[in-house]
Amino acid sequence: MEHTRPAPPPALIDLTRLPSLAPATWDGNYALPGEPNQVPGRPQAASGLDPDALLDGLNAEQKAAVVHTGTPLLIVAGAGSGKTRVLTRRIAYLLATGQAAPGEIMAITFTNKAAQEMKERVAGLVGGRAKAMWVSTFHSACVRVLRREAERLGFKRSFSIYDAQDSVRLITFAAKELNVDLKRYPAKLIAHRISNLKNELVDSDRYATKVAEGDALDKATAEVYALYQRRLQAAHALDFDDLIMQTVNLLQVFPDVAEHYHRRFRHVLVDEYQDTNHAQYVLIRELTGVKADGRRPGGYPPAQLTVVGDSDQAIYAFRGATIRNITEFGTDYPDAATILLEQNYRSTQNILSAANALIAPNHVKRPKRLWTAEGDGPKVVAYTADHEHDEASFIAQEIDALGDEFGVRPGDVAVFYRTNAQSRALEEVFVRSGIPYRVVGGTRFYERREIRDAIAYLRAVDNLDDTVSLRRIFNVPKRGLGAQAEAAVQLFAATQGISFGAALARHAEIDALTPRAKRSAAELDHLISELAEMSRDGAGPAQILDYLLENSGYLAELQTSRDPQDASRVENLAELYAVASEFEQTQPDGSLADFLERVSLVADSDQLPPQTGTPQEPEGTASGNGSSAADAVLPPPADGPVAASPGAGRGGADLGQVTLMTVHTAKGLEFPVVFVTGLEDGTFPHHRSAGSPQELEEERRLAYVALTRARQRLYLSWAEARTVFGRSEYYPASRFFDDIPTDVLEWRREVGESGALQGEIWGGAPPRSANRFRSGARRSGGRRAQAAGEAGESGAGGPVFGSATPRPAADVPHLEPGDMVTHDSYGLGHVIAVEGTAGNQVARIDFRDEGTKRILLRFAPVTKL
Repeated sequence: MEHTRPAPPPALIDLTRLPSLAPATWDGNYALPGEPNQVPGRPQAASGLDPDALLDGLNAEQKAAVVHTGTPLLIVAGAGSGKTRVLTRRIAYLLATGQAAPGEIMAITFTNKAAQEMKERVAGLVGGRAKAMWVSTFHSACVRVLRREAERLGFKRSFSIYDAQDSVRLITFAAKELNVDLKRYPAKLIAHRISNLKNELVDSDRYATKVAEGDALDKATAEVYALYQRRLQAAHALDFDDLIMQTVNLLQVFPDVAEHYHRRFRHVLVDEYQDTNHAQYVLIRELTGVKADGRRPGGYPPAQLTVVGDSDQAIYAFRGATIRNITEFGTDYPDAATILLEQNYRSTQNILSAANALIAPNHVKRPKRLWTAEGDGPKVVAYTADHEHDEASFIAQEIDALGDEFGVRPGDVAVFYRTNAQSRALEEVFVRSGIPYRVVGGTRFYERREIRDAIAYLRAVDNLDDTVSLRRIFNVPKRGLGAQAEAAVQLFAATQGISFGAALARHAEIDALTPRAKRSAAELDHLISELAEMSRDGAGPAQILDYLLENSGYLAELQTSRDPQDASRVENLAELYAVASEFEQTQPDGSLADFLERVSLVADSDQLPPQTGTPQEPEGTASGNGSSAADAVLPPPADGPVAASPGAGRGGADLGQVTLMTVHTAKGLEFPVVFVTGLEDGTFPHHRSAGSPQELEEERRLAYVALTRARQRLYLSWAEARTVFGRSEYYPASRFFDDIPTDVLEWRREVGESGALQGEIWGGAPPRSANRFRSGARRSGGRRAQAAGEAGESGAGGPVFGSATPRPAADVPHLEPGDMVTHDSYGLGHVIAVEGTAGNQVARIDFRDEGTKRILLRFAPVTKL
C-alpha cells in the first residue's frame, strides 16, 4: 500500500524578514565557539574502551547494527530482540572507535524511564563521559533547546509548561471570552483538535485561512485556537505540543540556531520510531540537517541518523503517531540501510508463534518473524468464561495454582485489558480471593486535585504571568476570593493589557473588589512574593513547598476537614514533599524551575510504580527491548487502588502485587506471566474499529503487543456475556483466535454454559461467531465431540433441542425468580435469577440432578409452569 507524504508546512515565521546569521560554509569544526563538551575537529577514541569487546555476546544482526556507519540506519527490532542493548552498545562503539565525542551524541526515547535506563547502561560501559550526552525524551530535549533560545520566540526562559488539563482550562477561558457555546463544542473537543493541528505543524493563522468556508465547529476551533495561542504567549507558557512545534519553528527560522545544533550533534539516535508523529518526524530531519527535499544545507555533512522501531508495535495513532514514518523510511532516506532483529530473548516459541500468526494478516508493516533459541515452553492457555466474573475467578484460581505448583509470585503476574472499565470485576474477585494487586492507569499522582493545586502554587511563584495556575489557586484554600473577585481581577488585567498576576499585584487599584477581597488579594500577593524571594535566594523546591503549604492555610484546611478523603490528600502532599526532597538531594544545584520541568515531563508510563522483587536485566545479558516492572524509576505510588492483602509470603518475604493495566500502558514492559482478557469482538478488537481496516490493523498490533509482553506463560480469555452500562451484552469470541495456530493453544474450557445451549441449538457447533469460528473438534482433537458422546449426544445423530431460529418475542416466556419451568432436555427446574433485558434475557435455573444452568430464553425450549 502506497502512501503520499504531505508537503511540509511552511515555517511559522516569515523567513525573508530574518537575517541569516550562519556562516555560508562549514569550516570543519564540530561546535560553535564557547559550546561546552565539544572537541574541534575529529574526536579521539575513548581511552580504555575496546571496540571488539563491545561486540561480545551479540548475534550477527546486532553486531551489524552496532558497527554500521556512513548512511542512515533503520533497525527493525522485534519485541524482546535486544534493541536497548544494541543502542547502548552502538553509542559506546562510536566513542570507542573515535567516531564521536560524548557531546556529539543525542539519543531520544519516549519516556524518562527509558532515557534513565539508557543513560545508566551507557555509563556502565563508558563511565562518567556519558554525562555529556543528551539522552532524553523528545519533550525534554526540546525544553532544553527552548530554555536557551526562548527569548528569540518572545518567551521568558522560565516559561511554564501546560499539561492537558491546564490547556483545557485555558481553552475554556478563551472560549467563554469569545462566547463559544461550550455545551455544543466542549473545551476537551476543541483542545483535541488544536493538539492534532499542532502535531501536523499547523499554526493558528494557517488554520484560519483553511477554514474560511468551513463548518461551525471548524470556525469555533480557529477562533479559540488563535486566542488560546495569544493567551499562552501572554502567560509565557507552552503546552506539550508547543514544545515540539516551537522547536521546529526555531530551527527553521533561525539559521544560526539550526547550524549550532547541526554542528554539535553528529549522531542522532531515535528509539520507538514507529510512535513518532509528523511534528517529531520533521524535528528529527531538522536536527540531523536534512531538509524535506533531501537537501543538506550549510556545506557540511548531515548527522548520522539511527532509528529503532517495529511497525508491528505502532499502537498510538490516537495520539497522532504515523506508522508511515517507519514503513516509508527508505523513501525518506533513499540511501538508508535496514537491519532486522528477529531473534527474541524474552518469550518462549509458543508465545512467539501465536504473536507471529496474529500479526500476519496486517498489510501495513515491515515483514519479520520472531524466533527464539529458548525452546517451545508451555502452550498458550485459552479459556471461555460465562461472564466477566467467571473470567476473573479463573484468573485468580490460576494465579494461586501457579504459585503452589511453580512458585510464581503475584509480582510476576500482569493482567491486561482493552479498557480501564474492565478492571472492576477483576478487582472484586481479587479482593475476595486475597490476591494483592494494584491498578495502573487510575487517577495518576500528578493528576490528583491536591497535587495540581500545590504545583499551581509553585508555578505561580516561578512565573507570575502564568494565568492558569494563578487563577486555579486564587481561592484555594477558600479566602473570600470568589467568582466575582476573580472576574474583577481578570477584567482589570484585560483593560490594562497585563497578566492576571500583574493585576493581582495592583489589587488596590481594582475598584470592583470589596475591602475584604482586597485584603485577601493582598495576602495572596504577599505570600507569592515571599515564596518568589525564597526561590531567588536559592531555596530548594521542598523548602518552598513546605512554606507555602503551612502559610497558605491549605494544609490546615485539609487537616481540620471531616472528609475522610482529605486525610489521604494530606498523605499525597507528604509524598510530593518527599519527591521534592529527593530532587534536592540528587540535584543539589537544581532550581524550582528545574523541579517543575521534571514534574511536567513525567510521562504516563513513567508513573508505573516499582514492582517488588523483579530482577532487572543487566547490560551484560541479551535482554529484550522491554523493561521489567522493576525498571520504573518513579514518583510515589500513584495509580491507586491497591488490595488490602499484604502480599507477604512465608518468612515475611514480599511477593509483590499482581499488576492490572490496559494494553496501551503495558507497552515496553514484560512479565513472566501475562493474562490477556476480554478477547471478544466488540471489546478486543474494540467496536470502534469495526468499520475501518486501518483501525482494525491497529487493534491487531495492540493484541500483538499484549502477547509479546509475556516471558514464560500466556493466557487468553474471553467472556460470553459482559455487563455494559448495567446490562448483560453477548459477544462472539475475538476474531484474533482464528489466526492463532491450534497446536500452540491449550483450551482449558472452550464453551461456556450459555454457549453450550447455543451449541445444542446449532447441532453441536460452538457458539462463537457462527459463520466463521472453528469447531471444537478442529481445535482440540475432538474433545468436544467426545464430551458430547459421553453425555448421550452423538452429534448429528442425536437429538437437536430447539431450532436455530430464535423464538418470536411474544413466545419468549416471561420468567421471574421462584417460577417453575420444564426444559425439553433438563426436565423440571426452579428459576433462581433472570439477567438482561428484552431479547438478551438469560435465566439461571436449578434443574436438580442436572445442576444449575444459564439459559438464553429466546432460543431455549423452556416452558413456564
